Amino acid sequence: MPPSESTLPARSDRLLQLALFITSMAWILCSQALAAHAAQGIALRFFLLPERPLLGAVFFLFLLAVGFSMLQALSRQSADLRSVLGLPRRRTSGREWTLGAAIGWGCVVLAVLPMALAGTLQITFWTAPRSFWLLLLNLATFAIATLAEEVAFRGFPYRRLIAAIGPVAATIAMSLFFGLLHAFNSSATRASVLITMLAGLLFSVAWLRTHGLWLGWGLHFAWNASMGLIFGLPVSGATEFSTVVQTRAFGHLWLTGGDYGPEAALFTVVVLLIAIVVLVRFTRDYAWDYTYKPIVAAAYPMDAPPPAAHVAMEQQAQQSRPAPAAPALVQILSVTPQSRSANDESKP
Repeated sequence: MPPSESTLPARSDRLLQLALFITSMAWILCSQALAAHAAQGIALRFFLLPERPLLGAVFFLFLLAVGFSMLQALSRQSADLRSVLGLPRRRTSGREWTLGAAIGWGCVVLAVLPMALAGTLQITFWTAPRSFWLLLLNLATFAIATLAEEVAFRGFPYRRLIAAIGPVAATIAMSLFFGLLHAFNSSATRASVLITMLAGLLFSVAWLRTHGLWLGWGLHFAWNASMGLIFGLPVSGATEFSTVVQTRAFGHLWLTGGDYGPEAALFTVVVLLIAIVVLVRFTRDYAWDYTYKPIVAAAYPMDAPPPAAHVAMEQQAQQSRPAPAAPALVQILSVTPQSRSANDESKP
């Protein structure tokens, strides 16, 4: 049997959302390659090699904003740039970001603490003036790079995929893609890919609980900055971000992650599972404010005319009701005559 007319718009809309998702993912890959090439060329031309990662992150975020804005226009739905990127303007954005940063910091501390207790960390310090300049530079790089990653993986494409196949399937698909893309990093292992997929699940839950990237951005930034700048450990296999503090971990791979860092340690799986529970627990108010649909009363509006049957019943009741009797007038006389007082003596 042919589908009914009511199902055709929904099916066509899902196909449109799926097409927008595929196009946006292709744009992400092209933008990442173009941004890296442009940053490399400018860094070599103007002798800005330390600034190359920051330039690449800025170019990548800019290209994402341009491409996603064009795709949003093609979807025939008007929205400002902040909404397109997944950064809605609201009064709790700062608190969401801070909560995410606190959870990210706690995750890294929990992942590094067993290594510190086991004595597997070898720490050195570089306190030259240039190291502090590089520290600030890398801090800005992490801030822009993590925002760009969240926009790419939990921003416009993720929402289009949710509209096409639903939130559960979309979350699984984006987490898998997020982990597989990190498989090309230096010193990546099967364990690191699995843990990165689980981290992608954590970041996706952050969006699902708030319908914004503020929480996930803060979490992602604090995770990378704490890992690379505060503890001096590799961040997804990259060691060039460790400046003032530089740390090498020795010991079992399930605990240290080897050259890839704690993101390849199996113990980090436990950390991420705990983080998901904590995130869900502390985002109840945000989930209520930003994700639940308002409750609509199951009755007709008060300003609408009542049903005809109800009007007929009221008219019939008024017609069958007997007319009220006229009120009787009652005169109440005083017990004591008006001309005498109660204290006067009685006459014979």
